[in-house]
Amino acid sequence: MFGTSGVRGPVGEDVTAALALDVGRALATDGAETVVVGRDARDSGRMLTRALTAGLTECGADVIDVGVEATPTVARAVDREGADAGVVVTASHNPAPDNGIKLWRSDGRAFGEERNDRITDIVEAESFDLAAADAIGTVEEHDVIAGGDARRRHERALRESVSLPDDLSVVVDLGNGVGRVTADALHAAGCDVETLNGQRDGRFPGRPSEPTAANCETACEVVATTDADLGVVHDGDADRMMAIDERGRFVAGDALLALFARREAGDGDRVAVPVDTSLLVADALADVGAEVTYTPVGDAYVAAEAAKPGVAFGGEPSGAWIWPERTLCPDGPLAACVLTALVGAEGSLAALVDDLPDYPIRRDSIRTDAKRATVERVAELAGEEFDDVSTLDGIRVGTDAGWFLVRASGTEPLVRITAEARDEGDAEGLFETARELVERAAANLD
Repeated sequence: MFGTSGVRGPVGEDVTAALALDVGRALATDGAETVVVGRDARDSGRMLTRALTAGLTECGADVIDVGVEATPTVARAVDREGADAGVVVTASHNPAPDNGIKLWRSDGRAFGEERNDRITDIVEAESFDLAAADAIGTVEEHDVIAGGDARRRHERALRESVSLPDDLSVVVDLGNGVGRVTADALHAAGCDVETLNGQRDGRFPGRPSEPTAANCETACEVVATTDADLGVVHDGDADRMMAIDERGRFVAGDALLALFARREAGDGDRVAVPVDTSLLVADALADVGAEVTYTPVGDAYVAAEAAKPGVAFGGEPSGAWIWPERTLCPDGPLAACVLTALVGAEGSLAALVDDLPDYPIRRDSIRTDAKRATVERVAELAGEEFDDVSTLDGIRVGTDAGWFLVRASGTEPLVRITAEARDEGDAEGLFETARELVERAAANLD
């Protein structure tokens, strides 16, 4: 039922009021007595939140409803309110017809596989602990009454934890989502802020929700044709943040990850990154005596590793950034503030990016109906032929020249291949090696 980003899918098909009701019932049955609930701007969130709240209270849990807010705003409120868990009704960067449910621990970290599995088991067995009439939970609509108290507290925390410059011009593209706290924090610090797609609208009329280069062309043009020092862009629930340099160039996620990691880590530190992260992150960390530690793809896995001692930072090239000493939730507004502070100190985001190496990378997919069996066979073959083989998430093989990754697609009958090296010829060679392994594995299954 749960993927790496919670429950997510088309409303009325995979995601229904009945499902939300049962997830609420299961969460309370599993022991959550007080739960913080919030949602993104999608209209379907109204219905799903009501159903979820009904399930929670029906099984005796008290609900603190913080309203329509960014995912990191809700996650931060869990600890602040002394709650046992949090729930965000959101499909994050997915298209408007989708919605979803993501569960959060009391420390602001997403539920891991074990706890998600417990919730799934309760839902599937319908083993709900329904409360008696005199034990039904209560609902407190904190932010409906207070007019955005969770957001104001989030904004205050951002300004207290990041020394923001007061002389920069920043374009903030909210993508019609709920990341207003970024613009509020930058404006309060004295920055000149221009917002794009600032009206909350879960249909995402300004641009698709996912903050990719193709989806953010208008923001790039605005930054390039004004005196802006940088641009920051969010997805629908603002757990992600991507950036645009002062020339109007969309900054690659691996480059941002390298910049953040090098800023946060020092000698002996580790940085948590997924297995598909570019070599340039490891190389940038080597310059300061730090190293990467790899995780499966998914911010919940990165957060779990970031919570361990000695890990200074965690991030994914897709735009999820985690500062474990501040919050274990990917916090797009915090990332925007940290990046603005970095540009204020260094003077130019373009110069910072241009100083990083640009390594060649190759990607392709092979179609097969036996994708998981193919990847399992690739693991056997790779183990026989290479020394540095990781099976954390797919098969990642490291060599002196670079690396390649073979993973089964989560949604299509495909095996995906990625290869990267510091040299063009090595990248091509590693890619062909990976492709040959996949073709051999698939052939043996016919």
